[in-house]
Amino acid sequence: MEQNARIYVAGHAGLVGSAICRELVRLGYRQILTRTHAELDLTNQFAVEAFFRDNRPEYVFLAAAMAGGIRRNSAFPAEMIFANLAIQTNVIDAARRHGVRKLLFIGSACSYPRECTQPIAPSAMLTGPIEPTNEPFAVAKIAGVRFCQACNRQYGTTFLSVIPATMYGPGDHFDENGHVAAALLARFHAAKRDGIGEVAVWGTGRQRREFMYVDDAAEGLAFLMDRLDDGELVNLGVGADTSIADLAQAIACTVGYEGKIVFDATRPDGMPVRLLDSSQIRKMGWAPRTSLAEGLAKTYEWYLEHSVKERR
Repeated sequence: MEQNARIYVAGHAGLVGSAICRELVRLGYRQILTRTHAELDLTNQFAVEAFFRDNRPEYVFLAAAMAGGIRRNSAFPAEMIFANLAIQTNVIDAARRHGVRKLLFIGSACSYPRECTQPIAPSAMLTGPIEPTNEPFAVAKIAGVRFCQACNRQYGTTFLSVIPATMYGPGDHFDENGHVAAALLARFHAAKRDGIGEVAVWGTGRQRREFMYVDDAAEGLAFLMDRLDDGELVNLGVGADTSIADLAQAIACTVGYEGKIVFDATRPDGMPVRLLDSSQIRKMGWAPRTSLAEGLAKTYEWYLEHSVKERR
């Protein structure tokens, strides 16, 4: 990407979108286009069309989404499908019609089958049933990947699709609708603050996930936007997975919580294991730099500075 290029970050206020903006500023890009939801409703096709017509972005990072964990997928399945299909369809189609040079669509690892060979290769998509607890979000994300690939075949666009590992860090939702690391961090903090002797964690704790600090993910996404020129699906991960039990213990240590951790096995685990094969980006010369312990410490520091203050 040229330093003076007009770059639109859709979803700039969210977890990954805000990290992408930080990375672009760090790299020296200055024409970064952003709009809040109040300024631009991405589910509104006519509003999206007007934005692309008036602003003519040359590159697009499509990070906007209605996201969340098992609880949010279970509570709002119709909204999950509608909002995500509408957002990505409107943005991808407008990008195609207005001559965007490159678009990077951010998919989700929950789009892969529930049971498949680990680490998961991009070719595994649609080779088996999806984990039911993630299905609303996953179905929409699969459609986004396939739409990008279809545009490349039919129109000759350069629309990239990247599936990152489970991300965590500054800018997440630190409540029951957030990703697992953020939700647990807020729960352990509240338990420590209020002197609660026990914290319950959904599931058995045996399920395993790959956790990536969001600023590392943003660096990898910018790297791929700059260097990748085909529409093949690419994974972006750290190369190691962690059990939810170990994650909970690491978060308790980060927060300084000394109470008991219990696992509610009546709640769903989701996919048993989810580790991505990220060999393609490794071969291109990129790898993440932040360990889980370091990333959790940075996330908690941000949480104390921002989220806790906002609740006072």
